[in-house]
Amino acid sequence: MFPYKTSIQFDRKCNQALYLQLSNQIIQLIKNQTLVSSTKLPGSRTLAEQLNVHRKTIVACYEELLLQGWVESIPKKGTFVHRNLPVLNQRKLKNCVAFDMKKNAGFSFYRNTVLPKIPLKNKNDFMYLNDGISDVRLKPIDEIARTYLRISAKKNVFEHLSYGSTFGNDTLREVLVAYLNATRGLHITKENILITRGSQMGIWLSSQLLLQKKDIIVVGNTNYQSADATFLNQQANLKRVLVDEYGLVTKEIENICKRQQIKAVYVTSHHHHPTTVTLCAERRIHLLNLAKQYNFAIIEDDYDYDFNYNHAPILPLASHDTNGNVIYIGSICKTVAPVFRIGYLIASKEFVDEASKLRGFVDRQGDALLELTFADFIKSGDLDRHIRKVMKIYKQRRDLFCKLLKDELGDFFQFEIPKGGMAVWVKLDSNYSWKTISEIAKKHKLEIGNWQRYDNAKLGHNHIRIGFAAYNDEEIYELINRFKKIMDEIKKQ
Repeated sequence: MFPYKTSIQFDRKCNQALYLQLSNQIIQLIKNQTLVSSTKLPGSRTLAEQLNVHRKTIVACYEELLLQGWVESIPKKGTFVHRNLPVLNQRKLKNCVAFDMKKNAGFSFYRNTVLPKIPLKNKNDFMYLNDGISDVRLKPIDEIARTYLRISAKKNVFEHLSYGSTFGNDTLREVLVAYLNATRGLHITKENILITRGSQMGIWLSSQLLLQKKDIIVVGNTNYQSADATFLNQQANLKRVLVDEYGLVTKEIENICKRQQIKAVYVTSHHHHPTTVTLCAERRIHLLNLAKQYNFAIIEDDYDYDFNYNHAPILPLASHDTNGNVIYIGSICKTVAPVFRIGYLIASKEFVDEASKLRGFVDRQGDALLELTFADFIKSGDLDRHIRKVMKIYKQRRDLFCKLLKDELGDFFQFEIPKGGMAVWVKLDSNYSWKTISEIAKKHKLEIGNWQRYDNAKLGHNHIRIGFAAYNDEEIYELINRFKKIMDEIKKQ
């Protein structure tokens, strides 16, 4: 009798073959030293009868164990647990289930204290504030799916299934060159564009190539947290300048340049993140002139170019750059849905060439079929049609959100109606704190999130950024209602 028969369990509904189920369980018995080295295993007929399986299952199991080196077969004697197996030293786990994940690593590694933790959302009836994302329920999924299937069904699709260029799919690059030249006033060729997995990859690649320890990069005194973290991760020295109603104060940048050599300026010129203000024309020209004079790069993150409600989009700095100082970064993720990780980095050929080499070591290439899909999606006019559709919806949501915020909560919050984008820069009355609101909000099933990220410079401005585009009218009313309950509770304290 096999003494460990009771520990062997078969799941006959499982897709895994019985012989593999058995071999894995015997391996586990060997690992935990229930079966020690040189232990003889029962003959195939005997074990088959004991476990009520076909003898071929046992034969196949023993062959698998032999191939993996867990057992050895000795002629005329039988099958034995391999005599030379060392004892596996394992941590004693209490009350653990098989295959349970261990919490702590068995080795040391370097922890990053700069990069922020990406929050996970729970699936419950909480509402979550965001800082300006699109409503994925409006995504043109049917059009994208049909295009993807049509491209996948082409006879020559195999050409796109192997390794491709680290620059991204050629067709998408060509389509984007034509589209961006026409819509953003650029003057680029295919050699100037690298397809990325979204804006963040473009920021990361730029920081890797521009910044080393103690190099200076200029950012706003309020700035996009992920960009700050990316630059700090390079151990760069962040010099912060004032942001007012006209954007970055470029006179402060000039003063820094007169004293120190800077490597780059990071700017969200169209709608500054997080304040939503637009960099005025005078400062745009001044910044470009400074870049030429002092030989620094301008990282222009144009994350929401398409969303303007009061006027036509303002052309990016990159459209006026004739000296090769601007690295222009954008994406389709914000416009359509974050799941479609397609963005672009535009710069001089020599910078793009170097960025493509670096990209190849962290992400060998993009999704060629998805990139071909979006090439068709843009070329057919579907992207522009989608933008026109959601623009009307987001404008209505902006107007409703701002009206309710002013009418219902104007005693607590101050803000300017944004001219574009998908978020409002909201200032809380100085008698109150976002920390208190965040704590009480949980009782009313509202998650404020990491409100501190909007004040990396520790200015104490008491603002946060609240997105409106991802909420429909009913949800906007509910969001304002929960805020009212929170503020009523705070007033009573």
